[in-house]
Amino acid sequence: MADAGLPGNSGRFVVVPWEDSEPRWLSEDEQETWRSALNLHKLLLRQLDRDLHDDGLSGHDYEILVGLSEAPGRRMRMTELADSTSQSRSRLSHQITRMEARDLVRREECEGDKRGTWAVLTDTGRATIERVAPRHVESVRRHFIDRLTPGQQDEIRTAYQPIIEYLRKIRDRD
Repeated sequence: MADAGLPGNSGRFVVVPWEDSEPRWLSEDEQETWRSALNLHKLLLRQLDRDLHDDGLSGHDYEILVGLSEAPGRRMRMTELADSTSQSRSRLSHQITRMEARDLVRREECEGDKRGTWAVLTDTGRATIERVAPRHVESVRRHFIDRLTPGQQDEIRTAYQPIIEYLRKIRDRD
């Protein structure tokens, strides 16, 4: 049956793993693991965003400022910045526009590549990240790192890395 399954990005239907058999439902332990990961992610990011809000930043703002502050010349190609922040190019473009309005970043054309654009950290952006980073690091420590033993931190890194690599490999390009 060529059109069975779920609709894919092309509008055509794609085959799903359970098409000819029952879905592989999550066991109670798997369901608890999945929901724990989701809850941690939502609650932690919400708290970190709340803490950054006091400084007039969002988590996305902060992540972009960090990336640019650590990049050579305090600039990154927009495509590279989108990849490093796991954002679509469209979402990143809108985010950069909002940050440009606050003079945190600016765009520059890439010499020799008419389609390429650099995101560049401004002096205001640099001053902002230098001012906010100590409080943000304390927030990360208070709400996450200090809640885990070094062994638990190692287990998380070991468990998550293959999933991160897999998802980066398969994610759709914008």
